[in-house]
Amino acid sequence: MALEIRQQLKLSQQLVMTPQLQQAIKLLQLSRMELVDLVQQELEENPVLEEGIETLDEKEAGEENVEIREVEAPKEEVKEVEGNAEGLGDVDWQTYLEGYNLGSNAGDAYEEDEDRPSFENLLTRKSTLTDHLMWQLNLSRLDETQRRVASEIIGNLDDDGYLKATLEEVAQGVGVSEAYVASVLRTVQNFDPAGVASRDLQECLLAQVAQLGMEGTLVEAILRDHISDLEIRKYAAIAKVQGVSLDEVLAAAKIISGLDPRPGRPFGQDEVHYIIPDIFVYKISGEYVVVLNDEGLPNLRINSFYRNALAGAANVDEKAGEYIQEKMRGAVWLIKSIHQRQRTIYKCTKSIVKFQQEFFDHGIEHLKPLVLRDVAEDIEMHESTISRVTTNKYVQTPQGLFELKYFFNSGINTTQGDSVASESVKNRIKDIVAAENVKKPFSDQKIVELLNEKGIDIARRTVTKYREMLGIGSSTERKRFF
Repeated sequence: MALEIRQQLKLSQQLVMTPQLQQAIKLLQLSRMELVDLVQQELEENPVLEEGIETLDEKEAGEENVEIREVEAPKEEVKEVEGNAEGLGDVDWQTYLEGYNLGSNAGDAYEEDEDRPSFENLLTRKSTLTDHLMWQLNLSRLDETQRRVASEIIGNLDDDGYLKATLEEVAQGVGVSEAYVASVLRTVQNFDPAGVASRDLQECLLAQVAQLGMEGTLVEAILRDHISDLEIRKYAAIAKVQGVSLDEVLAAAKIISGLDPRPGRPFGQDEVHYIIPDIFVYKISGEYVVVLNDEGLPNLRINSFYRNALAGAANVDEKAGEYIQEKMRGAVWLIKSIHQRQRTIYKCTKSIVKFQQEFFDHGIEHLKPLVLRDVAEDIEMHESTISRVTTNKYVQTPQGLFELKYFFNSGINTTQGDSVASESVKNRIKDIVAAENVKKPFSDQKIVELLNEKGIDIARRTVTKYREMLGIGSSTERKRFF
C-alpha cells in the first residue's frame, strides 16, 4: 500500500475553554478571602477598574465632556490672639482635657464601651517556647561555651518541646564533645516547662516525675520498665511484676495520666482562623430568607475617564485605544463573573434550604440525605457547578455556621422504610458514646443494637467507620479504670 500526503476538510464539534470561561469557573470555586485578594489584585493591575458605586450623575458626567476647575478658597483674615480672658466660657473643657492625657489611663477617655478600641488591637505577640527558654538561659550562670551549646539545643526543639537533633549533631554544630553536650542538655531539661528538651516520651515523663520529687516510687518504676504495658493498659501484668496490688498500679497510672506529654504545647503559636459566612439564612415570620453577605467585597465599576476615551471624548492613538479596549473587556467580564457567582451561590442556598427545612427547624437529628444531583436538577445547573459553588462556602443559619457541603449526605435506611442522613447517624453515635459508662464502654456491636432500637438499620463496619471519622477510639481505648 502506497503512502501519500493529501489535504482534506473535516467538520467537528468540540468544547473550547475560553479564557473568560476559565475565569468564571475559577471565581466560582474561590473562597471569600481568596475572592477579595483576587479583586484587590485586579484593582492594582487593571487601570480601567476602580472601587465605588456608580451613580446616575457620574454616568451623565461620563457622557459629557465636563471640565473640572480648581476653585481657590477665599482667604480668611486671621486675627491676632490677645491674652485676655474673653471666650473662656465657650471652651468645651471636657473635650480639651480628653485631648491631653494627663497621666491617666487611656481607657478613661471613652465614655461608652462602643467607642473603645478592640482589645484584639491591644494584645501583644504571644511568647514562644524559644523566647521562654532563652529568657531562662540569659538568667542562668553558664559560661559562653555552655550558652552556645544551650542555644543550639533550644534551636533544635520542635513545637511540642522535644529535641529532634542528636547529641552528635549538636556537638558538630558547636564544636564540642558529645559528653559536654549531654551535661548542658541536663541543665536545659531543668528549665520550665518540666520535661522540655527530652528526646522521647519516656524521658519527658521521667523528667516531670523527677521535678515532682517522686524518684524511687512506683510511678517512676512503671515509666522506666513498663511504659509499653501502660500504653495498652496491662495493669494486672504490671502489678504482678512489681509485686504490688492492682489498686496501687491504678493510683500510679492516674498520676501518670496527669503528666503533660507535650510540654511545649502551652507556647504554641496556633492562629485562630475566623470564618466569614458568604450567605445568611434568617427565619422571618415563619419563612426562611436567604441574604448574600456583600460586606467586605469591593463594589467594582468602570473608570469614567477610560470610558470617555473609548467613546471619543478624548484624543487617543490607536495603540492606547487597543490597550484600553482589552482592559475594558477584562474588567466587564470580571464584574459579570462576580455577579454570576453571587447569583449561583444564592440559588444553590435557596435550594438547600428547601430540601433541608426540617434541619433548620429542629436541628441535626432531622438532616435529610441529599446529593448534588438533587440541587443541580432543582436549579437547572450541572453537578460540577454545584460542587464548585459549595466548596469553601459557609452559611450562617439559626442552627449555627456550616459549610454548604455539610448538607450533602448519603442516606442510611431505617426500619420504617425511610432514610436518615449519615451526619445525623454520626451525631447519634457521638451522643451514645458521651452517655456511656467509661468503665464499661459500648462495643461497636452494642452501638449497632442501640441504633436499631431507634429505628436505624446499620452494619457494624459502618459504625466502626463513622466512629473513626469522629476521632472516637475503640471500646478498649475508651475504657477508664479511674
